[in-house]
Amino acid sequence: MRTPAFLSCVLLGLVVCAGCADQPQAPQAVDSAPAETLEPDGLLALTLPDLVAALTDGRTTSEALVQSYLDRIERIDRSGPTLQSVLAVDPSAIEQARASDQRRAEGSTLGALDGIPILLKDNIESAGSVPTTAGALALADNVTDRDAPLVAGLRAQGAVILGKTNLSQWANFRSQDSISGWSALGGQVRNPHLLDRSPCGSSSGSGAAVAASLAAGAVGTETNGSIICPSTVNGVVGFKPTVGLVSQRHIVPISSSQDTAGPMTKTVEGAALMLTAMATGESKSDYRAALDADALEGARLGVARFAEGSHPDIIAAFDRALEDLAAAGAELVEIEEHETPAEFWNHARSVLRYEFKATLNEYLAETADTVTARNLAAVIAFNESQADVELALFGHDIFEASVELEGLDSAEYLEARDFVQKATRADGIDHLLAEHEVVALVSPSGPLAPPVDPINGDVWPAWAGAGWMAAIAGYPHLTVPMGTVEGLPIGLSFLGAQDRDAEILALGYAYEQHTQRRVEPSYLPDAEALPVVAEAMRARR
Repeated sequence: MRTPAFLSCVLLGLVVCAGCADQPQAPQAVDSAPAETLEPDGLLALTLPDLVAALTDGRTTSEALVQSYLDRIERIDRSGPTLQSVLAVDPSAIEQARASDQRRAEGSTLGALDGIPILLKDNIESAGSVPTTAGALALADNVTDRDAPLVAGLRAQGAVILGKTNLSQWANFRSQDSISGWSALGGQVRNPHLLDRSPCGSSSGSGAAVAASLAAGAVGTETNGSIICPSTVNGVVGFKPTVGLVSQRHIVPISSSQDTAGPMTKTVEGAALMLTAMATGESKSDYRAALDADALEGARLGVARFAEGSHPDIIAAFDRALEDLAAAGAELVEIEEHETPAEFWNHARSVLRYEFKATLNEYLAETADTVTARNLAAVIAFNESQADVELALFGHDIFEASVELEGLDSAEYLEARDFVQKATRADGIDHLLAEHEVVALVSPSGPLAPPVDPINGDVWPAWAGAGWMAAIAGYPHLTVPMGTVEGLPIGLSFLGAQDRDAEILALGYAYEQHTQRRVEPSYLPDAEALPVVAEAMRARR
């Protein structure tokens, strides 16, 4: 079953270029070494908080840590499994690390993240010589030499910007027939668990890179699912904060009402550390300090049965997660039904197309002089001039539909925006929380990742999860690993009210501490490399 076109297209959206290619490459079996040797060891097996401790107590230096990540990127991202998750490495990374080590030696560290290597999704600007491309040829020379506010926040805490991650081109808002994880500059990102499976969009490179231990953490962006879905299918923690908590400035945009950046790491504590540095909004706080392993004790949680999907293995894993939540002290309230109003998805699609044209035109008008495409119409013309690369696998029909629309003062836009926000806020999450007297909603985070399909584009199974409500409402959403099905990760979602970011992180942290269900990737070429699947596929006559 193909996912509804709107949802699939927004599962959101060179210096040293890793695996840049005009066409996606076929998944490769790893011939040079057994798959188990690809598991990280030593420092690279540690989580972000563990690395903070290792730097603090002198077990390693930032320079040694950065070099270890660069070596691993070379080994498994550009060769071996060839994940193609890192689009560009910042040539100043070692220099940044040495500066951190010097500060530490002098007793003048900047913050908890000092010396910690972080990757940025390549629609987020950073100072230096690395361009911000959104994976597109039209932005290949977009060197602005400026930090997005969230990057400035990371640097203020001493974080090392290691480089940029590959993504679904233009944050997966180009075509209804797009391929999650593909960009013209970076090729196809591979899911490190099963290499032929989708890494999901659009923060696909960030999710795959964190899962494969190519950095301590990564920043993704989301418009509708683009942090949560790649975090889920790559088996890591992802947090989409309340819209406005993290500044959207100097990020290649889709939607002024839904876009946000967020942290993607191996643990909730790591995400909290990153968010504390990234946040710029008035409600920002110390999110790590708010974590509590006993946060589930006495917490009333709404069980979103209406969003559990139909896959029996996902439902079984969700039921097990509910047992874990109850064992940790949560009070569970079953919510069987929630109706989406008629015309909701038409309005939701309309909002994004209007906002995309307006926000992209504004961004392109003030970007680097080396960018020749200064508005959406010019990007369309550029793509058509480079059709053998840009349009080889799918078109840009969303661009073509968006460019014809009026401005954000249009009555059609304003009506659609108000409609979808009311449906997901007052009549959606706010209503469900109040009606059932719960502090958060829980559900599966998404379906199992399907195979990458360069012929048909994304073909997703029946959806699971209610992340679209949090995305369109602009409310916080956290996914935490809750296990695997035949080697494919699945996640548990926690959704809450506006500005309840700290509370949602604390609930997810408590679940994580009670379960610890994140698994390392296996780097298998496909599902038939699993013995149980291979045996079932074998002829018996």
